[in-house]
Order: sequence, then C-alpha cells, then structure tokens
Amino acid sequence: MIELTGLDGKKFILNDEHIEKMESVPDSVITLVNGRKYLVKESLDTIVQKIVLYKRNIYTVNIQEASKR
Repeated sequence: MIELTGLDGKKFILNDEHIEKMESVPDSVITLVNGRKYLVKESLDTIVQKIVLYKRNIYTVNIQEASKR
C-alpha cells in the first residue's frame, strides 16, 4: 500500500495491487481494476518509485524471515 496526495491536499493510502493503469493528463490519474479513478499530485515516476519501494520492503522482510527458519 502506498501513500498518495489527492488534488485537495488530503493524504490517503491506496492498495497498489488494484491499479490497472496510470496516466498523466497533466495530473496523474490512477485507474483501479474496478474502474474507480483517483487524481493525485504525485508524478507517475514518483508513484512507480513508491510501489517499487513498498514491494521491495515486503519481499526483503519475507526473505529475511524465511532464512531464519
């Protein structure tokens, strides 16, 4: 899950597993698999970096836990 900022300035958490596509028109538009759309302040590059960092943290923790067994 990643933290994003809506155009109204409010922060929210989005489950990145539900993202179907992202566009820049010029604001970033995130479309979920259920068709719901979110307009956010972050650039597409920033969103991708947040997703990569989140997933890296999850997989690193899982690998470390598995190696302890």
